Amino acid sequence: MTREFLYDQIKSKGSYLCVGLDTDPANIPAHLADHPDAVFEFNKAIIDATLDHCVSYKINTAFYEALGSKGWEIMERTFAYIPSTHFKIADAKRGDIGNTSSRYAKAFFEIMGADAITVAPYMGEDSIRPFLEYEDKWTIVLGLTSNVGARDFEMQPSGDILMYERVISTVSTWGSPDHLMFVIGATQASEFTNIRKICPEHFFLVPGVGAQGGSLRDISEKAMIKDCGILVNASRAIIYASEEEDFAVEARAIAKQYQYEMGSYL
Repeated sequence: MTREFLYDQIKSKGSYLCVGLDTDPANIPAHLADHPDAVFEFNKAIIDATLDHCVSYKINTAFYEALGSKGWEIMERTFAYIPSTHFKIADAKRGDIGNTSSRYAKAFFEIMGADAITVAPYMGEDSIRPFLEYEDKWTIVLGLTSNVGARDFEMQPSGDILMYERVISTVSTWGSPDHLMFVIGATQASEFTNIRKICPEHFFLVPGVGAQGGSLRDISEKAMIKDCGILVNASRAIIYASEEEDFAVEARAIAKQYQYEMGSYL
């Protein structure tokens, strides 16, 4: 998916919402528990309910890998079910030596049909280069994360700057803003202005709004650029909005609320 197409979708919907399909069988509504294809049926219902209010879906692969071979099948079918109008993210956080990364890239870009994959930058450019070589595919690099452990490395000094600043400034030279994004956690709102100075043109994927407490207003005011430049992910707040049979209806209502607020910032 090109940057232009993604922005067209953002403009047409008045939304930069990404719905996270972090589907845990233990949290699926009880009436689906005995369904032989419960996870996929749940995903289908969420996708159908939220399509009009979001521009992207993010599949956290861990929730599917934990189900073994069946989980991989569900993940592949879920990617296939998401329309091509929506930006499909494999939240896989991969990153290894070049020949291994090339296999990861093939798995998620060619087999799964993802538009983007999250990767870890720790092993350097050669571990990320295979992802960047795919045309019209996006590499989303971990920049500054929302978790408490971010202070262990990301927020530590690296010379006269912090480690996350060095990572973002270095990685931003490896690819174009047309196919390279950064993960910036919503709970790190105080850093957004600084990060925008480091990479003024790149898109950010921003998790941590909703259940983790990040502020949509703060993010939008500090990080938005002329073609939006942010995708805000909400997972639990949307997909688990209800434990009852109306779960899809409630998911739609929450997604619509996000869309309404986002429209006021665009």
